[in-house]
Amino acid sequence: MEITVVGSPEFTLGFQLAGISDLYNPEGEDETSQTFRELLNKKGVGIIVVDSAILATLPERLRDRLSESVTPTVLGIGTEEDTTLRETIRKAIGVDLWK
Repeated sequence: MEITVVGSPEFTLGFQLAGISDLYNPEGEDETSQTFRELLNKKGVGIIVVDSAILATLPERLRDRLSESVTPTVLGIGTEEDTTLRETIRKAIGVDLWK
């Protein structure tokens, strides 16, 4: 299973330096939505790391589909506090680790 990163070139650079090579830098809402649809159906993708700012701009149906996806698991990472990671872990293992 691969780790895939979606975001701006600045966001994906750190992951690239860490050795992750499956990177996507979509431009515009349509290209971003299409990228996520393709990644949801791509075999071998286990985790999709995405800038939470991009995640917030996606259409609601696609965001719901991404949040409900177990394989691949979608993790929104950003500078603002976000409970996406907490909820994803809780759904995956059934326990809230922050309590």
